[in-house]
Amino acid sequence: MDCIFCKIASNEISSKKVYEDDQIVAFNDLDPQAPVHVLIIPKKHIQSADQIADGDTNIIGKIFMVASKIAKELGLENGYRIVNNCGEDGGQTVPHLHFHLMGGRKMNWPAG
Repeated sequence: MDCIFCKIASNEISSKKVYEDDQIVAFNDLDPQAPVHVLIIPKKHIQSADQIADGDTNIIGKIFMVASKIAKELGLENGYRIVNNCGEDGGQTVPHLHFHLMGGRKMNWPAG
């Protein structure tokens, strides 16, 4: 498989990790859109939110628990945003399920 996030999860490609366990890895985004911009991914290859299966529900819940832990550790006490882009029209550029944890500034809606 030629998935860049799978390669990061397996340490074939280095990244600045902020969290890792046996199921999840979180690392700083190379093109940050906020002062804090961390990508959180399951180590298991799941192509997108459309591909989440019944057996994946525990890992999805764990991702959100990890996001909360990372936000606290990075001092995002005033709030943060968690974003998942699904599919090409949804803005997904890497075909591996991932969540953007962004904060450190006032977030605007709908973009930015």
